[in-house]
Amino acid sequence: MEGNPVQQALTQVRDLQKKILEKQRFKGYSGRARAISGTLALITAIIMSRSFYPQTVLAHLAGWSALFLFAIALNFGAIFFWFIFDSNAKRELRRLRPLLDVLLPLTVGGIFTLTFILHGLYSYLFGTWMCLFGLANFATRHAVPRSIWIPSLFYVACGTILLLTRELSFLNPWPMGIVFFIGEWVGGIILHFDGTEETSFREFIHISRVPEDHHDYKA
Repeated sequence: MEGNPVQQALTQVRDLQKKILEKQRFKGYSGRARAISGTLALITAIIMSRSFYPQTVLAHLAGWSALFLFAIALNFGAIFFWFIFDSNAKRELRRLRPLLDVLLPLTVGGIFTLTFILHGLYSYLFGTWMCLFGLANFATRHAVPRSIWIPSLFYVACGTILLLTRELSFLNPWPMGIVFFIGEWVGGIILHFDGTEETSFREFIHISRVPEDHHDYKA
């Protein structure tokens, strides 16, 4: 006996919707690059906490700025690699449109950072960075797995707590290092396992060579 035609039609519609959403997904973000960035944030905090590292605002600003620039280069480098080699990207500029979603939150973050530095309000930097980075993550939810709201909410919650905390020292690197380590690893795992069933966690943490067949590229 054949199944219910209405149920079959609904199943076909759901499958079609799933395929359409999958094609709309932005695959340029690298889960591994985000995990590496989070690990580097924790390493930066460890280095800054040591006695040999200058305990001055200028030195800590330089350290976090260096981390930011390296993380930006790493993540955008991964996007460039995907854009050039992935068969689905087809080197079409419209595929990079989701990158525009993060520009406004990051720009506002830069404005706030400059303002706080000029006025000597260094204790507000960590919380502001976390909140705006959370908003930047949330802004990408239409192009990446919806579960990206988890690290987004985590960043905003941690940032809010830090902004409301009195006498928070900018020279204490641990809040920044720990929060970004956790947030970037969670975000990286979400992105890496998006739509994949064959990928294991061992493969995720293993930095393999560039595949010979670029059609199999996985960030």
